[in-house]
Formats: sequence, C-alpha cells, structure tokens
Amino acid sequence: MSAAAAAKPILYSYFRSSCSWRVRIALALKGISYDLVPVNLIKDGGQQFSAEFKALNPMQQVPALKIDGITLSQSLAIINYLEETHPNPRLLPQDPKKRAQVRMIADHIASGIQPLQNLNVLKQMGEKKMEWAQNCIMSGFQALEQILQNTAGRYCVGDEVSMADLCLAPQVANAERFKVDMGPYPTITRINKALLELEAFKTSHPSRQPDTPAELRA
Repeated sequence: MSAAAAAKPILYSYFRSSCSWRVRIALALKGISYDLVPVNLIKDGGQQFSAEFKALNPMQQVPALKIDGITLSQSLAIINYLEETHPNPRLLPQDPKKRAQVRMIADHIASGIQPLQNLNVLKQMGEKKMEWAQNCIMSGFQALEQILQNTAGRYCVGDEVSMADLCLAPQVANAERFKVDMGPYPTITRINKALLELEAFKTSHPSRQPDTPAELRA
C-alpha cells in the first residue's frame, strides 16, 4: 500500500455547511476516522477562494475529502465512494427500487433545494435573501413531504438509514436557520427527530465541530 493510500483521510469542512455535514455523517456511520481542516466560508472574504484551496477543489466549495491518494469533491460523489469502499453499514439498499428512491430523494435535496439557498446565491439576493431561502425550501419540502409519505418507514426509505437521510437532516437544519415553519411537513419533522437521536448524527452535528463558534456550541 502506498503512503498516500495508507494516510488518514482529511476532510475540508465548514461547521454549518450542510454538504459537509452529509459527509461527516457518512464517515461517522462507517467508522472512518479522519483529520478535519476547517474552511471558513465567511472569514477573510471566504477561505474557499484562496489559491491553496482552489488547487484542491477548483469549484471552491466544501466539502473536499483527501482519501486513498485522491481528492474528491461533491458530497454525493464522496458518499458513493465511501459506500463502494466501506460497504458496511450500507447507505444504499440492495433492492433496486428502494435504491432508486434513496437516490431520488438525495438528488431532490442536493440538486433541487440546497443549491438554490446556498451562500453564493444568497449573496446575490441582497435584502431579499431570507424570503428567497424560505420560498426555495418550502417549495422543495412540499414535494418532499409528498414523496416521503410513500417511501418512509422510520427513516426516508423504509427503516434503515440511507444516503437520503444524510441529506435530509442537514436540510432541515438549514430550514430552521432560515425560520421556515415546519408545521406543514410532519413526515420530514418526524424522520429528522429520529435521525438526530442517532450517535453518528450527533457527533457530526454543526454544533459539535472544531470550528463551531463558542456561542453556537452544543
């Protein structure tokens, strides 16, 4: 095994980044220990725009994960790699239909909701950013609530934690941060409550990261 492949993985993360949180949950569930390098998306105009970080991830976004001698970006691509290299516990069901549903829900959040209320977009929205973020999340959650009524057991798809759940909890945290009324989404709320009781979701939580500001720590 090469030294690069044997080295401990390094996760470049921001405590409040929902995409980083997805990956932190996956690493925790799969019992993969890693070193964390905080990238502050606000400080110094955004540390993700540094030349050093751009060399690591040309998209200048977190998360990025150095693992097995390669550097990966995009949270779902990272989670899929972890799934293929560390299959237990599985985050994608064996059944093709359930697996498709998991991917559908993960994509619904990762492509259809989160990017619309991302930091870069909100900067462009000026004073309307709160209203914009709320509208994007509410329209996405309206659809998601309907989907989950057909797929959910204890979690998003049946009774096992999947990649869909790794996307759900961080997106609910975003909704709460933008003061979205969660009343109309009882299924999302119930699943999120169950997820936040799990150790992997607790240890990876934004309130418990090395770069969490003192006033936001759990």
